[in-house]
Amino acid sequence: MYDTTRERLIHLHHCRGIGWKSIARLLHVDPSLASIFHLSSHQLQRLLPIPQKHFTAFFHDLHCHKLKRMIKTYEEQNIHIVTIKDDGYPEWLKHIYDPPWVLYAKGNVALLKRKKMISVVGTRTPTRQGVTAMSIVLPPLIQNGWVVVSGLAKGIDAEAHRLCLQHCGETIAVIAGGLRYMYPRENESLFRQLATTQLIISEYPPFVRPQTWHFPMRNRIISGLSVGTVVVQAKERSGSLITAHFALQQGREVFAIPGDITTKEALGTNRLIQQGAKLILSSDDIEEEFRHLFT
Repeated sequence: MYDTTRERLIHLHHCRGIGWKSIARLLHVDPSLASIFHLSSHQLQRLLPIPQKHFTAFFHDLHCHKLKRMIKTYEEQNIHIVTIKDDGYPEWLKHIYDPPWVLYAKGNVALLKRKKMISVVGTRTPTRQGVTAMSIVLPPLIQNGWVVVSGLAKGIDAEAHRLCLQHCGETIAVIAGGLRYMYPRENESLFRQLATTQLIISEYPPFVRPQTWHFPMRNRIISGLSVGTVVVQAKERSGSLITAHFALQQGREVFAIPGDITTKEALGTNRLIQQGAKLILSSDDIEEEFRHLFT
């Protein structure tokens, strides 16, 4: 059905009923994936201990020629596919515990090969103080060639992307769900601009609607792309703290901008500092941490 491992991996990634662990298991059984397409239903079921309804969907899609034709249309839609088998796959991301097998991208895919990447995350409801602090810390990094990675969510994420555009910098947005679905709608104009001049990526095929559980999984990619994560403002329970914890698990640096102790939007970042995140007051505090890597 396919000539290369890369093509087989992309097809598998489109199959319903299986996830990251199932693909990992199939790659372990056959790194080329060539034999997977020729195994009987019974043989495959022995390899994949998944519920019957999931297996039925998977086996159908595994042998679905419509999927092959659909994947071919991505190029016409300016959607790039980067697999973990490709030279263009981002280096830092490759070394996390559960790297995405496939990335779908719109925009300048050359950004994926940059090494100087920093993630910036924060609350969807920032205060003026938080936005001002970010506008002090971020521009010098942008001007020094750092690519800013964020999640295109409302609030701090969107402001981080906009700062990059304002200062002629480079930025990558990691979204939950496929590239055909813009969320939140209020960032549609920003989405289109980034897809044209910067880069938007997802680990889900373009037709996949964003689900609630996609968002925390997306956060591991935001942190995994970068050498460090900056938390600008975060409430005590927030997705930004999930991203920070992923960064720690991945052996990356975590930075936090301190905030007013009476402001709920700063409670999470102040807690991070208590727990050992590096308090930053300027871009120099970040640059100094990585001087040995980028001199």
